[in-house]
Amino acid sequence: MLPFGFDNTYARELPGFYVAWKPAAVPTPRLLFLNQALAAELKLDGAALNGPEGAALFAGNAVPEGAEPIAQAYAGHQFGGFSPQLGDGRALLLGEVIDRAGRRRDIAFKGSGRTPFSRSGDGKAAVGPMLREVLIGEALHALGIPTTRALAVAATGEPVYREQALPGAVLTRVAASHLRVGTFQFFAARGDIDKLRQLADYAIARHDPDLAATPERYLALLQAVAARQATLIAQWMNVGFIHGVMNTDNMAISGESIDFGPCAFMEAYDPAAVFSSIDHGGRYAYSNQPHIARWNLARFAETLLPLMASADDEAAVQHSVAQVMTVIDAFPARYATALLQGQRAKLGLHAAGVADDEADTALANDWLALLHAQAVDFTLAWRRLAGAADGNDSALRALFAEPTALAAWLTRWRERCRRDDAAGGPGAVERAARMRRVNPWIIPRNHRVEEALAAASGNDDLVPFERLLAALRQPFDETPEGAPYAEPALAEVTACYRTFCGT
Repeated sequence: MLPFGFDNTYARELPGFYVAWKPAAVPTPRLLFLNQALAAELKLDGAALNGPEGAALFAGNAVPEGAEPIAQAYAGHQFGGFSPQLGDGRALLLGEVIDRAGRRRDIAFKGSGRTPFSRSGDGKAAVGPMLREVLIGEALHALGIPTTRALAVAATGEPVYREQALPGAVLTRVAASHLRVGTFQFFAARGDIDKLRQLADYAIARHDPDLAATPERYLALLQAVAARQATLIAQWMNVGFIHGVMNTDNMAISGESIDFGPCAFMEAYDPAAVFSSIDHGGRYAYSNQPHIARWNLARFAETLLPLMASADDEAAVQHSVAQVMTVIDAFPARYATALLQGQRAKLGLHAAGVADDEADTALANDWLALLHAQAVDFTLAWRRLAGAADGNDSALRALFAEPTALAAWLTRWRERCRRDDAAGGPGAVERAARMRRVNPWIIPRNHRVEEALAAASGNDDLVPFERLLAALRQPFDETPEGAPYAEPALAEVTACYRTFCGT
C-alpha cells in the first residue's frame, strides 16, 4: 500500500465529534485527474499514485495504511435557516499529513458513498461537479487566494442519478482543515459546553497556536477568524468570484475557500450578479458576500460566548457579548481595508498614506460604477487598464460603448499615478508590469468550464478539461495557447447562465 504518513489528530483527540466509516466500494475505478504538484507538496509518490493502485485508492476501494476514515459532525445555517444536524453526508476525512513546508493538511474524500449523516442522499458525486472542484480550486490557487485543492478525481464506473444518469466520481480534497463555523454550531446547539471547549482549543492549537496562552483565547480566536475572512472575501471580490452558497457549514475556520458547487466568476460587472440556481432571493449575490461573511461570523461568535462567560453570570455574559460585538462591528472596516489594499495593487498605485484612503476608495468605486453602467467585462477591464498605464488605452476604450465617461475617470487616475510617482512610486513601465501581475488575463470563464465538464461527463473526453486547467494555472501570462480562454462569453449566454450544487 502506498505510504501517506498519516498523523490523525482529529480522530485521536476528538472522539465523539465524528463517526468512523468506510468509503463505499465501486466497480471499476479509473483515475481522471492527479495533481502531481500537490502530491509533491504532500510528500507523496506521484508516479506510484498515477496507476491502478492510485485509482483504487482515490475511488475508495483501498484505504491507505494509517488512514482512519471518519464522517465529521457539523450543523449549519443554510440560506439563513438553521439545520442542527448536517455532517459529512457524502464525504470522509481519511486523515492528516504534514507537508514539505511543515503544514498539517487534511486529505478527504467527497462522493465516497452514504454515511450516517446522509439523510435522504445517496452519498455519491458525478464527474462534472468533481472536475469543477479541480478547476475552481486550481484557479483560485493560481490567483494567490487561499483555497482547498483537489488532489485527485477518480471515476467509479457506476451511474449517479440526478435529473438524469451521470457518470460517478470521487474527489480527493486537501485542506488546512475541515473545521467549519457549522462544526461549532453542532455542539453549541446541543448545549455541550465541554465538547465546544474541546473543539475551540483544538482549533486554536491547529490554526492559531500563538493564542493558546492568551487569557481571552476564545475572543482572540474570533478575531483571528474574522481577519482571515476579511482578507479572503476581499480577494474574492477583487477577481469577481461568487461562491454561491455561503452557508455557515461552508465557512472554514482556516480562512480557505471551500466547497465549489454553484460558484462562478462574474463576466460583465454587476454587483447583483447571482448564478446559483438555488439562490432565488440573491442572498449570496456578489455584492452581498462581505455582509454574509459578517453574518456568519456573528453565528460563530454565538458559539463561543458560552466559553467566555457562564450563563449564570449575567454581568460576565453582557461583557462577553460586548467584546464579540466589537469584533463583528469592526469587520466591515477590516474588510474595506483589505479590499482597498487589493484595489490599489490592481490600479497600479503605490502604498499611500491614510489621507489618501478616502480618495482612493472613491477612485475605485467610480471605476466599478463605470463598468456596471456599461456592462463591461470585469476581468478584461482591469487587465487592459495596465495597457493604459503604458500609455495605450485603445484596447481599454474598445470595451466601452460610451468612452467619454472613461476618459474623465482616466484623467483622475493618471493624476493620482503622477502624484504617486512624485512620492517615489514605480513609474509607468513598472506600474504596468505590476498591474499585469495582479490583474489576471484568464479566469474560469463559465462557458469554457461548462464545455470542459460536458466533454468529460458526456463523451469521456478530458482534453478540453486538461487544456482549460493548463490555462487557469497561468492566469497572468498572455500566450497564444491561452487566448481562447481569455475571451468572454456572448452576453446572451452569460445572461441565462446558471450553476448547480451538484448534490
